[in-house]
Amino acid sequence: MAEAAENLLKSGEVSAMIRQGFISSPRLSPTSSPPPPATATAVHPSPPRPSVPSPKSPTLFEMITHEDLARRVSSRTHPSGDQKRLRLLERIAAMIAKEGPGDVELSVSSGDGFRVPMAVHRRVLAAGSRFFAEKLAGIGGGPGRPVMVEICDCDDAEVYVEVVGLMYSTDLRRSLAGEDVERVLGLLKVSVDIKFDDGISACLDHLEAIPWSEDEEEKVMSTLSKLPIRQLHESIERVLQRVSVEPSTSANADSIVVNVLHGVLQAKDKKSRRDMKALIARLLRGDLNRSDIRYKNLEVPRETLYQLCHKHMDCLMLLLSEAANIVEGQGDRAALMGEVAREADNVQWLVDILIDKRIADEFVSLWANQSGLATCHSKIPCIYRFEISMITAQLCVAIGKGQILVSKDAKVSLLRTWLEALFEDFGWMKRTSRTFNKKMVEDGLSATILTLPMAEQQTILLRWFDCFLNKGDDCPNIQRAFEIWWRRAFIRQYAGEHDHSHLQMVDSDNHI
Repeated sequence: MAEAAENLLKSGEVSAMIRQGFISSPRLSPTSSPPPPATATAVHPSPPRPSVPSPKSPTLFEMITHEDLARRVSSRTHPSGDQKRLRLLERIAAMIAKEGPGDVELSVSSGDGFRVPMAVHRRVLAAGSRFFAEKLAGIGGGPGRPVMVEICDCDDAEVYVEVVGLMYSTDLRRSLAGEDVERVLGLLKVSVDIKFDDGISACLDHLEAIPWSEDEEEKVMSTLSKLPIRQLHESIERVLQRVSVEPSTSANADSIVVNVLHGVLQAKDKKSRRDMKALIARLLRGDLNRSDIRYKNLEVPRETLYQLCHKHMDCLMLLLSEAANIVEGQGDRAALMGEVAREADNVQWLVDILIDKRIADEFVSLWANQSGLATCHSKIPCIYRFEISMITAQLCVAIGKGQILVSKDAKVSLLRTWLEALFEDFGWMKRTSRTFNKKMVEDGLSATILTLPMAEQQTILLRWFDCFLNKGDDCPNIQRAFEIWWRRAFIRQYAGEHDHSHLQMVDSDNHI
C-alpha cells in the first residue's frame, strides 16, 4: 500500500488534482506502521512499508541537502546562491522543530526541479493562513496519519518555504530585516496568495521603511497595483506615498518650476549654480528613451521662458550701459563685468532650454532686434564682453543643425546685428571658455551663412575674408563656406532661368 501511495505521488496525479492540493487518504497514509519518533524535526517523505521498521527520520535540512545535492553538483555556476539557500532552509527547519513533531507533510516544488519536503503543523498553518485554514478544515489526520499537502510548479519554491517559515516567527519585522525589495515583493505575493494577513502587513511595513532604487520603484508600483486586496488599500497607499503626487502639486507645477528656475538664475555659489543648471536642464529635457505612457516630460509654458529671457536681457542692457559710462580708472569695472558674464550665462542657459524644447525661433528675432545692446557691447573691451557673443554663436550652431527654423530675413537680421561682434570676440571666446567648441561654432556659422541669398552670402563672406586675413586664428575659420560660395558664384553659376519645356512635356504626357 505504501508502494502504491509512493507511485501515485511520483506520477503527479495528486498534483494534477489541485495546484495547491490537500489530501488525507488511507492510501497515502500508513495504517499499520508505528507512529513516528517524537523528534521535533521528524518528516515523512513517503509512507514506510508496514513490514519494514521505520528508519530514523531525517531532518528537513538533511533531506534538502541530499535531494538537491546532485543538481547543485552539476551546476556550480552559483555556489554562493546554493549556500544562501541552504542557510535559509536550515534556519526555517530550526524554527519548525521548536513546535514538536509535525502533523502535515508539506511538499513545495518549482518548475526547475527544486523540491522541499517538510513536516509542519496544522495549527500553525491554520492560524496564520486563511487559505490553509479553509483547506484543512474537515480533513482528518492524527498520530501516524499526517495530512499530505503538495504545492507544485511554484515560480520560486524558496519563497513559498520562507513564507511558511514566517508563520512560525514571533517577530516578523525582525525576520524580514535585511531582505531586499525584490525578495520582499516575492514574499508579499505568496502571502497574498495564501491569505497570510500578518505576512502581508509585515511585507508592506518593510517596503514602506526601506529605500528603493529607481528600478525597484518600478517593481514596487507594478506589483502593488496588481494585488487583489481591497481591504489593504490604505496600507498600499501608505507605501506608495513616496511616489504618489498630490493633486495640489500637479496644479501648482508651473509655479514650482518658475521658482526653481528663478532660484538657479539667482544662485550665488558658482559650483552649485553650474551643477543645478545641468540637472534642471536635463530634467526639463526629459528622458527621450522612455516609451512608457506613464512618463511624460514637464511642459514649461513658452511664455514663462520668454519672460525670463526678457528679464535677463534687460539686466544685460542696464549693466552694459553702466559699464560703458564708467570713466577709465574710476569705478570697479571688473566686478560689474562679472555681473555681465553672469547674466549672459543665464541667457545662454535659457536659450539652451528653448532649443531643447524646439521653441527658440522667436528668440532669434528677439536677439536680432537688440541693436541698443549691440551698440553698448561695442564700447566695452573684449575681455569683459565676449560672453555675450557666446549667445550669437549658440544660435548659429542651432540654426546650422536645423534645430531652429527661421526665415532668411530673421537670419540676415541676426548676422547684421551681431556678426561683427562675433568676429571681434572669437579669439577671447576660444581662449577663455572651457566649454567653447571652436569647430562646432565655425560649422554652424558656415551653414547659417550658406542658407542666405547669394547677395547676402557675398557681403558676409567678403567681410569675413578681410577679417580673417588680418586676425588669423582670432577670427572663425569658415573657409569651407567661402569655397562653396565661390563655386556657386563663379563655377556652377545657377542662372535662375531654365527651359522647362521638357518638364512640361513630361507633365503633358502624364495627362494623355
